[in-house]
Amino acid sequence: LSVAPLAPRWCVHKSLVSPSEIKGVSRTISASIRMCRTISISEDGVQRRIANHHSNLWDHNFIQSLSTPYGATSYHERAQKLIGEVKEMINSISVKDGELITPCNDLLMRLSVVDSFERLGIDRHFKSEIKSALDYVYSYWNEKGIGCGRDSVVADLNATALGFRTLRLHGYPVSSDVLEHFREQKGKFACSAIQTQGDIRSVLNLFRASQVAFPGEKVMEEAEIFSTIYLKEAILKLPVCGLSREISYVLEYGWHINLPRLEARNYIDVFGQDTIYLTPNMKTQKLLELAKLEFNMFHSLQQQELKLLSRWWKDSGFSQMTFPRHRHVDYYTLASCIDCEPQHSSFRLGFAKISHLGTVLDDIYDTFGTMDELELFTAAVERWHPSATEWLPEYMKGVYMVLYETVNEMAVEAEKSQGRDTLSYARKALEAYIDAYMKEAKWIFSGFLPTFEEYLDNGKVSFGYRIGTLQPILTLGIPFPHHILQEIDFPSRLNDVACSILRLKGDIHTYQAERSRGEKSSCISCYMEENPESTEEDAINHINSMIDKLLKELNWEYLRPDSNVPITSKKHAFDIVRAFYHLYKYRDGISVAKYEIKNLVMTTVIEPVPL
Repeated sequence: LSVAPLAPRWCVHKSLVSPSEIKGVSRTISASIRMCRTISISEDGVQRRIANHHSNLWDHNFIQSLSTPYGATSYHERAQKLIGEVKEMINSISVKDGELITPCNDLLMRLSVVDSFERLGIDRHFKSEIKSALDYVYSYWNEKGIGCGRDSVVADLNATALGFRTLRLHGYPVSSDVLEHFREQKGKFACSAIQTQGDIRSVLNLFRASQVAFPGEKVMEEAEIFSTIYLKEAILKLPVCGLSREISYVLEYGWHINLPRLEARNYIDVFGQDTIYLTPNMKTQKLLELAKLEFNMFHSLQQQELKLLSRWWKDSGFSQMTFPRHRHVDYYTLASCIDCEPQHSSFRLGFAKISHLGTVLDDIYDTFGTMDELELFTAAVERWHPSATEWLPEYMKGVYMVLYETVNEMAVEAEKSQGRDTLSYARKALEAYIDAYMKEAKWIFSGFLPTFEEYLDNGKVSFGYRIGTLQPILTLGIPFPHHILQEIDFPSRLNDVACSILRLKGDIHTYQAERSRGEKSSCISCYMEENPESTEEDAINHINSMIDKLLKELNWEYLRPDSNVPITSKKHAFDIVRAFYHLYKYRDGISVAKYEIKNLVMTTVIEPVPL
């Protein structure tokens, strides 16, 4: 690609132009120069827009060279032995009281064990034990919460907050009104002026509980504000220790940005240092050893899957393309951070492939393609046949065929799980996605600025959440009959809220780069157009407020106890929101993946945890 000439020269005579006009001309010159930096002439002589994204960070040969010893049988045998020993330990404390578990602490002990299992990433081995423990805790739950044990006379904030969060996440009908009983007459949460580690942990669990708030739960909003301030002050006074690191992590990632495998990697480092409710006699070292083995054995599987994905990327011709973003490794990392079940390889690889294809299509429709080419590609997707490539330019032919083959292959895989052909679902979702891209391309080429509502309605589709979710979850081996799929896929409220959150959050971090390429439409620009008195900061604050409300709606749609769809059927759809949301915590992590996202790849995929 060669760079086209810069913008026309501007002649300004200072005696004829006011200072404000000079500033206006300067802004125009800057905008013109920025625009020209995104225009180039391709080898076929066509003038194209490019985005100057950084190159692929993960060399194919490097990926193929990865190796690990943790796939050996000996590690699996040791893990199975530990699982059996931990089950024996859990069963022993569940059937009788003793020195470690008494009527004064049995509720908090059970909750702490469940919480540790989940945060260490080993809960999949103890599903029946977790259910038994939570059923036991719930049998003592009342309108004031619970104490530390079944014989406790007074409700305890730590036990109630941890119990509320855990029970809600597992579908038990619990009301946030229990937290009202921990507030003083003035409405503030009661807390000792002396911040002991026990007090701090209670407030930490109050903060964690506040993250699963439903719409209209005022006490949860106030709990979040109080606990955030309290913990930020407490961490300044604490020495560097397991508890301080735990607080830092929880404040940094909350719940919606948190990824289970990333949390496991962090919690492995802090577990046992300040675990005040699980003593060494409770086999904490066995839990820790099991968590490390689980992490590393899955790490071995990740490397195998990543090698397959990298071969697909190379063999598909993507490695020869210079204009699109190459984020296949990043997408695989996100998928493996939300699903560590060994049998779900098809989900992880499918998510990575379809999401990478979505990013390539985004770069074609937003920048590289001409309007004539985009119309041809849109028609080819609707036709859905290899012969449709006949009318496409060369660079599009390869992309179309990889898209065609990948979607069809995933449909075959989904049919094994679902017992029916799901290709029609996938094609409808893909056509809607491409149509949304086409509409945005027309806005870009014409300079049209839609209304905020019109932009958001289209942007919810063009973000790509639906195509990134639908086919991968259908390969899971979990049955998704029509009535359940309706509650997850378009036009369900869960799908709509998820798409809204991701489009709004994404635009906050992408609009400046897109504007520099001449793309006028974004949530920020559309809001400012409809509210001329507002600044960019006002627009961002308004959108963040929308996101906060939508996150509570998302919680409700995912966890609502009156739903006919089990939480397990909605889990992956919800966790994919968390995965994409994680990308936008600090910046546009899809376009700029060489900082936080690169570190995520290293810590959760490339590097094992030291044993």
